[in-house]
Amino acid sequence: MARFRRRTCIILSLFVLFICSLMMALKTLRPDRAVFGDPFGLDLLPELRQRKVHLETKPDMPNSARDDSITNSKNIKSVAASSLKFPVVPEINMEKLPSPNYNFHVFYYSWYGNPQFDGKYLHWNHPILPHWDPKIAKNYPEGDHIPPDDIGSNFYPELGTYSSRDPYIIETHMKQMRSASIGVVALSWYPRGSADNNGESTDELVPAILDNAHKYNLKVTFHIEPYKNRDDHSMHKSIKYIIDKYGSHPAFYRYKTNSGRVLPMFYVYDSYFTKPETWANLLTASGPLSIRNTPYDGLFIALLVEERHKQEIQRSGFDGIYTYFATNGFSYGSSHHNWADLKAFCDSNSLLFIPSVGPGYIDTKVRPWNNHNTRNRVNGKYFETAFSAAFQVHPDVISITSFNEWHEGTQIEKAVPKKTERIVYLDYQPHKPGIYLELTRKWSEKYSKEKEQWLA
Repeated sequence: MARFRRRTCIILSLFVLFICSLMMALKTLRPDRAVFGDPFGLDLLPELRQRKVHLETKPDMPNSARDDSITNSKNIKSVAASSLKFPVVPEINMEKLPSPNYNFHVFYYSWYGNPQFDGKYLHWNHPILPHWDPKIAKNYPEGDHIPPDDIGSNFYPELGTYSSRDPYIIETHMKQMRSASIGVVALSWYPRGSADNNGESTDELVPAILDNAHKYNLKVTFHIEPYKNRDDHSMHKSIKYIIDKYGSHPAFYRYKTNSGRVLPMFYVYDSYFTKPETWANLLTASGPLSIRNTPYDGLFIALLVEERHKQEIQRSGFDGIYTYFATNGFSYGSSHHNWADLKAFCDSNSLLFIPSVGPGYIDTKVRPWNNHNTRNRVNGKYFETAFSAAFQVHPDVISITSFNEWHEGTQIEKAVPKKTERIVYLDYQPHKPGIYLELTRKWSEKYSKEKEQWLA
């Protein structure tokens, strides 16, 4: 009996020793800095690792931003633990995405920033712009918006107050565009080192945008903004820079003309602020700075606002016209009933007419005095009416204003309901956040079918 008890004790001791050894071995498999809140394998996910390291090492961060970073770090851990809610772009099945329509262009802005990626908020904190008449201006508030709950937009993005530098955001945007059957990203562009009044230089983001666009079989064209001292000389340098630096990328957009030439396309915003004679130096064959019939030739599309701009655009040497504004009735160019006349003018002068359609317009969070230019979305009907008007003139290209110009409420990017103690944001209800992407896809596919009939 004593021998039996001794043997039992030895067996139990060996079993306990085995369990202890196993636990010690498992402990050594955990990441060195792991705590009980860190799910095993967190650092194996590159997107989570990148963001976590960034949040932990951000120097000289304000207290509020540091608190946000701590909160975000906690969110990363909890979301990773609950699996897949943290933004990680799912594996792509291109067969389930609609074909890109390279005749559908969408205006895209990469000027947004937040403390986690940029050290501060950019554009989400857009200032309230004063009216030019001091008597009117005094009746409205002043100052900047204070993100993340108070932003310079009447809508609130599903992705939150994101940074355009965030790799996840760039890819998600490209995927949303592809899901809408859009083919071309018209990227807002300033020369390297320059920016608008509320942002910072974004030219360094172009390679990542091109790479992600290519991943989704999208193309990228450039929407050249009215940067400081933009004239024929600086534009010559800008075009040369863009083509030399980005022209060899497979996502760089080129348009095949009726004559069979394949050329880059450039939208030129606020082109009417420059005299036709100045543009002619660059855009006509006899101009002293002419890019015609050189490696830097292209299709240059001017913004038309007033009717008189038609002749100025023609004298300047531009190759086409776009209307940009998503406000039917706001200007001659943005008024749907004028598109037939504009198309006829372009056809008779060998110009490309690109009408711009949009889902609506509201900018009262940055221009509170501009309520008269608001265009209600009417649950998508305004957008569909604009598409219908564009189809009537059989355009070769349709531009969409915009993917993410949140300040002016023209975005088709996903938006969600949100309210705070002081603010109630607009949203897309009763529809889902992706309704305007779905409508774009509907009309893109309709365009592809109807264009065959137009050509026939």
